[in-house]
Amino acid sequence: MDLGQKLRETLAKITNRPYVDEGSVKALIKDLQKVLISSDVNVKLVFELSKRIEQKALKTDKMEALSLREHVLKVVYEELVALMGEGYAPKLVKHRVLLCGLFGSGKTTSASKLAYYYKSNGLSVALVGADVERPAAQEQLEQLAAKINVHFYTIKGEKNAAKVVADALARAKEDVIIVDSAGRSAFDDVLVVELKEINETLKPDEKYLVISGDIGQVAGKQAEEFNQTVGGLTGVIATKMDGSGKGGGALSAVAATGTKIAFMGVGEKTEDFEVYDPKRFVGRLLGMPDIAGLVEKVQKIAKDQDLKKIESEELTIETFYEQLKAAKKMGPLGNVLGMMGFADIPKEMVQQSEGKLKKYEAMINSMTKTEKKDASLLRKSRTRLERVAKGSGCTVQDVRDFLTQFEKMHKMMNMFKRNRGFRKQMERMMQGGGMPGGIKMK
Repeated sequence: MDLGQKLRETLAKITNRPYVDEGSVKALIKDLQKVLISSDVNVKLVFELSKRIEQKALKTDKMEALSLREHVLKVVYEELVALMGEGYAPKLVKHRVLLCGLFGSGKTTSASKLAYYYKSNGLSVALVGADVERPAAQEQLEQLAAKINVHFYTIKGEKNAAKVVADALARAKEDVIIVDSAGRSAFDDVLVVELKEINETLKPDEKYLVISGDIGQVAGKQAEEFNQTVGGLTGVIATKMDGSGKGGGALSAVAATGTKIAFMGVGEKTEDFEVYDPKRFVGRLLGMPDIAGLVEKVQKIAKDQDLKKIESEELTIETFYEQLKAAKKMGPLGNVLGMMGFADIPKEMVQQSEGKLKKYEAMINSMTKTEKKDASLLRKSRTRLERVAKGSGCTVQDVRDFLTQFEKMHKMMNMFKRNRGFRKQMERMMQGGGMPGGIKMK
């Protein structure tokens, strides 16, 4: 069970109580202690957090508009945000970046994700393969650079990383230069010497330590060691944060050293990478909707696809397919549902839904252009149904079920366009205002 699920279950105990008193607040704090310690958050930090929650929940004045229950939940949220450190604002100007970290932390993949982030924000980017230790590290980075269409620099066969960096600096004309350095299985003298040489040659404006979220509070020790070696880290890039039960422990341990979390890797795709915002991170853990995050994703998709054009057109299987492709770009369905506040939908159900969407896509790809524009043609012809079923590896009944779902969607879309009151009600529900008592944490 991950940290978010444990926290939501713990807070549900107090939200479901008929009344809240001092005893129930203290019981909540004990449960929080167990959850955080079992998720590898440092014991000292947990007890300091507990004292602050108790002090603020029971001994400070609450806002008049809040009940004691709401006041307690507000205090817990604010203290968890404080535990996870400050937010980060990346530089979006011409600069040089050094990535460092131990072997297996995800440095090379993070280099390409960071490059994609800067490129998406209008900057030209160069990736430099200065990992001269790991076999095929330079080839991997070169392939990732080609995939996102940014320049790549290295000297094949050169064993001096500083020389690779110097050569890249002499040739690169891009706005942002990102250097991927070598990692080792442990922090040692050889790594220290190499990093210092690269650091002197590159003179980076930003220095990021890449850590894996699943290492827990050991991340704090790594942050301190690398901080001393490179003369002050700008921040940390935490990888594997989409499935790590120890992610909270890693972030809180880094924050305790005074180092900022800069970015998080939240999936396998290049775009599954985001600037760290503790409020948003804790909000997702507690099952709160991340409307701002959803809006950002939609805006990114809108650059690639004309969503307004899709929305304004009559809903046909063809336009539904365009919407389906746009939705896929938002990332895994489970992540999107989490951003909407539905964090505890069973994984099996999410997987079934993702499976259905893949089936739908295969069916649509087996249809003719005319069928995509007029779904009734399929209903009228058994031959057409059989052809689509065979082409998509589904049964005729599967195709019929899809058509039924599509027809329901079509009716709802027509109702949505015609009925202003219905449209406003749906919009309120999407924002959490149309549900009884708002969206609750489960």
